[in-house]
Amino acid sequence: MSANKQTEIHYQPIDFSDKVALFITKMLRFFADQFFSGRYGHRAVVLETVAAVPGMVGGALQHLRSLRLMKSDQGWIRTLLDEAENERMHLMTFVEIAKPSAIERFLIVLAQGIFYNFFFVLYLISSKTAHRLVGYFEEEAVYSYTEYLAGIDNGQYENINAPQIAIDYWKLAPDAKLRDVIIAVRADEANHRDVNHDFANQL
Repeated sequence: MSANKQTEIHYQPIDFSDKVALFITKMLRFFADQFFSGRYGHRAVVLETVAAVPGMVGGALQHLRSLRLMKSDQGWIRTLLDEAENERMHLMTFVEIAKPSAIERFLIVLAQGIFYNFFFVLYLISSKTAHRLVGYFEEEAVYSYTEYLAGIDNGQYENINAPQIAIDYWKLAPDAKLRDVIIAVRADEANHRDVNHDFANQL
C-alpha cells in the first residue's frame, strides 16, 4: 500500500456504537490540536502513552474471558499485547526525540490514569465500541504522522538523526533520519487501525 493510500482509509460509522466512538475521537483530537498545535514530537510523547493502554487492557480482559469460558481466544490476546508493546516502543522513541518537559510528564500520568479507567469500563460494557474507538484513534494517528512528515519535507521540522532505540527496534539503516522513523511508526499505526476495525466488525 502506498503512503498516500494509508492516509485515505476511513471506516464510515454504521451504528450508534460507531458514532459514539468517532465522536469521542474527534473531541480528543480537537483538544490535542489546541494544546500541542504543531509540536508533533511532544504530541506523540503524550498520545503514545495513551495509545499503549488499549492493547494491554483488551489483552488482559480477553485473557480472563478465555479462562472463564475455557475457549480459545483465536489469537486476539497475543495481537493486543503485541500492539501494546509496539505503542510503548513508539513512546520510548519519541521521548528520545522530544525530551518531554515536567508539565508533559505530569500530563502523561494524568492522561494515562484517566484513560486507563475509562477504557477498562468501556471494554467491559462494549468491547465492540472499544475496538472501534481504537480504530478511529489510529486513523487520527496516521493522519498526524502524515502531517509530521509533510512538515519535515517542507523544512518546518529538522530531519534529525534517528535515535538508536528506533534504529534497533525497526532495524533501520545506521544513518536513518527522523523521517524514516515516522514512516515506520505510521505503518505500525495503520496496521493497528486495520486490526482494531476488523476486531470491531467481528464483534
